[in-house]
Amino acid sequence: MGTELSRNAVIKTYARWAPVYDVVFGSVFENARRMAVEASERVGGRILEVGVGTGISLPYYSRKSCVVGIDISEPMLKVARRRVIDERLDHVEQLEVMDAENLEFTESSFDVVVAQYVVNTVPHPEIALDEFLRVLRPGGELVIVNRVGATGGPRMAFEHMFQPIAQRLGWRSKFPWARFECWVSSSPTAYLIEHRPVPPLDHFSLIRFGKLGAADPVECHRGVGTSSRPSGGTTIATTTTVASTNPCISSAPAASCLPTSCCSSIRRWQRWSPG
Repeated sequence: MGTELSRNAVIKTYARWAPVYDVVFGSVFENARRMAVEASERVGGRILEVGVGTGISLPYYSRKSCVVGIDISEPMLKVARRRVIDERLDHVEQLEVMDAENLEFTESSFDVVVAQYVVNTVPHPEIALDEFLRVLRPGGELVIVNRVGATGGPRMAFEHMFQPIAQRLGWRSKFPWARFECWVSSSPTAYLIEHRPVPPLDHFSLIRFGKLGAADPVECHRGVGTSSRPSGGTTIATTTTVASTNPCISSAPAASCLPTSCCSSIRRWQRWSPG
């Protein structure tokens, strides 16, 4: 079995997770979620949460921020919309079905982009990272919580063994830090601010990237709550038209993606045909 995820498989998987997601993952990832929100609110302003899911982290944001949430799973967002209404989360500006690899926002639309447990669940992680950076204003921050694979030892062996099961559950168990290193080293505007382990068991990391430059804070539009599109008009954009400017495409064997050899490795990967 391959290690790459398909978009349709991700949609189907998270439709199954929607009714039980908060029960299964609520307390396990709570500390890391709060840390991500705290990091995002140090910048504040208009915040995009990619992979907002059931909206489990939305109540953690202060009313000083305004939050836009997107997710590829309509069943997950249905739970999030109910949460916004029930808990009167008037700092939530918008909730939309949208593809992380093809964001339907103009450049520099957000002061902060947050992606919790997302990067290792999308089919093409580097394309998604490029999109996060595109919609982030200069001077803003990209805040990520993500699994980072082990570099050796029993844990690395387990990750490789567990990968087929993880793929059926909707994520990758092996996702090396080298992929982030490769991406940031290939970007003309991104730079690393922070990388530190977070609970549970330090198998995940809080990662903060900045975007070079400076720009005024983005204007908020409070009180929208859910999608302003007509009922039934929500679309999910395809990824086939997206061309990433970053050479570290995810169809490549990621273990070879190191900053000093990234582009030369990509040229070799372009001649490589997955089995």
